[in-house]
Amino acid sequence: MKFEPPLTEARLIKRYQRFLADVRLDGGGTVTVHCPNTGAMTGCSDPGSVVWISESRNPKRKYRHTLEMVASGQFRVGVNTTRANRLVAEALTEGRIPALAGYSGVKAEAAIPEGQGRFDFRLFDASRPDCYVEVKSMTLCRGGGEGAFPDAVSERALKHVGALVRRKRAGDRAVLLFCVQHTGIEVAKTADDVHPEYGKRLRYAVEAGVEVYAWACSIELDEFRLEREIPVDDALQC
Repeated sequence: MKFEPPLTEARLIKRYQRFLADVRLDGGGTVTVHCPNTGAMTGCSDPGSVVWISESRNPKRKYRHTLEMVASGQFRVGVNTTRANRLVAEALTEGRIPALAGYSGVKAEAAIPEGQGRFDFRLFDASRPDCYVEVKSMTLCRGGGEGAFPDAVSERALKHVGALVRRKRAGDRAVLLFCVQHTGIEVAKTADDVHPEYGKRLRYAVEAGVEVYAWACSIELDEFRLEREIPVDDALQC
């Protein structure tokens, strides 16, 4: 996923009302930017942090700029959670995720067959069962390379875990894919201290046959890319 033009550096003044942030541009001046992240952004929203923003050419947008990346110590963090699906979509289309390769088609925003809502992707092929994939963006880093999800209580995330279990029981493949947008994360876990029920249900889902993978991103000023698989916690291994 390329940024044209490349991202612009700024300083974070504050994040507020969940979806807004004020930043100070290097050349002077302050702008309000869109912050597309429903989580707590723990460790990624400290005032004074170096950040990078993109600029939209859409004249109808109320806020022309979007917060894309934050410096967290020596690491870079992609905080725009809407980018995760695009990163995974590119990797699926190009066949760069071995565990999910070989399907003849990819459908985004696939309806959950037995209930309300949607999965991020449905992979299909005449020779095998469908594969439903739910993507979650991971940015919470505990230190020592340990990443965790979620960074806030998420009822929506719980519902997706339950829906994946139902798909598996119906005879399909069911996959949860962590898109790791923090360059300091080397292993993916559940944040049981933040949302204990999520960790409990995901481990149950793994026992039921749901597959869990984590893929880390390279994060540069001109391009984000799903780059390499990293380990998941032993309790989440397929």
